[in-house]
Amino acid sequence: MEKYEINKYIENFNTKLTELANSLNIEKLKDSIKEYDDQISVSSIWDNPKYAEDLISKTNLLKEKFNSYNELLNNLNDLKDLILLSDEIDGLSDEIEDNIKKLNEKINDYETMILLNSKYDDYDVIMELHPGQGGTEALDWVEMLFRMYSLFAKKHNLKMNILNYEQGDVAGIKSVSVEIKGTNAYGLLKSERGVHRLVRISPFDSNKRRHTTFASVDIAPIIKNDLDIEIKDEDLKIDTFMSSGHGGQGVNTTYSAVRVTYLPLNIVVTCQNERSQLRNKESAIKVLKSKLLEVELLKAELNLKEIKGQQLQIGFGSQIRSYVFTPYTMVKDHRTNYDTSDVKSVMDGNIEDFIRSYLSMKASEKHE
Repeated sequence: MEKYEINKYIENFNTKLTELANSLNIEKLKDSIKEYDDQISVSSIWDNPKYAEDLISKTNLLKEKFNSYNELLNNLNDLKDLILLSDEIDGLSDEIEDNIKKLNEKINDYETMILLNSKYDDYDVIMELHPGQGGTEALDWVEMLFRMYSLFAKKHNLKMNILNYEQGDVAGIKSVSVEIKGTNAYGLLKSERGVHRLVRISPFDSNKRRHTTFASVDIAPIIKNDLDIEIKDEDLKIDTFMSSGHGGQGVNTTYSAVRVTYLPLNIVVTCQNERSQLRNKESAIKVLKSKLLEVELLKAELNLKEIKGQQLQIGFGSQIRSYVFTPYTMVKDHRTNYDTSDVKSVMDGNIEDFIRSYLSMKASEKHE
C-alpha cells in the first residue's frame, strides 16, 4: 500500500470518528453513564426490580457504545504510531495494511451498532423464506438465500433454530422458517424483509437460457411478553399432520406437525421440527404472535409513509434487491441504491454494507 493511500485512510478514519463522537455526543454519554450508575448504586432501586433491570440494561448499552468508541480511538492512535515507526523499520507495510483493514471493519460495525436504536432491534427474530413463480429455479433460489443468511448468522454469532423445513421434490426448498437468536438479531435482519430477485443462467434449463425468479423473505421480532399480543381461541384453526424430517429425510409415524391458521388475517404458520405435537403448537403460536406484531409495525410504517406523502409497497410484487449473475455481476438494493459487483461475497453472507445502508436511510427518514 502506497504512502498516499495510507494517509487517505487515516484522514478518513479521523473524519469518521469525529462524526461518530458528534452524533453520540460523547461527553453527554459519559455524564449519562455516571448518572445511571449513581442511581443503580442506591439500594432502594430494587424496590422496583423491573425498573432496576431496565436501567441496568440501558446503562450497559451506553457503556458498550462509550467503551467501543474509545477502543476505536485507541486502535487509530496505535495505527498512527505504527506508521511513524515504519519510517525507521522496514517490513511493517503488511502489518499496517492488515491493521487498516481491521480498523475499517470495526468502524463499519460500530456505525451499524449505533444505528440499532429502535424499540425491537435487540429482539430475536423469526425469518421465513418462500419461493415465487419459477418452479425448481425458484426453490433453488430460496436455498441459496437460506445459505446466505446462515453464513451471515454464523459470522455474527447468531443462533439459528429450524422451525419448519420443506425440501423441494427435485432441488431447493419449498419453504423454511427459522428462529434466529442473538444480539440485535431483528435490528440486523429487518432490512431483509421483502422480495429478492435473481437473474442468472438456470442450471435446470437444458437450453442454458437466462431466467428471472423471485423469493420472499419475511421477518418478525419474537415478542418477549405474551401479554403484548392477545389471540382468541375462536380466531384459530389448528390442523395436525405427519411431519417429514429436516431435508425430507423420513416421515414420522405420528401426527406431530402443526399448522395454525389465524382466520381474521388468513395467516398460516406451520411447525414440524419438534417431535412433540404440543411443542410444535407452542412454537407455531409463538411465530404467529411475532407475525401479528410485525403486522402492527408495518401498519405504523405505512401510516408514517402516508403522512410524508410517500408510497410504501409491501408484498410479493415489490422487489427490494436484485442479484444479477449474468450478463454482468451486480447486487443492488432498490431502496438505498447501494450496489456491489462482488456477488460471490454477498452470497457468502457478507451483506453488512446493505444492512448499514438501509439503517442509515431509515435514520435519515426519522429526521426529515
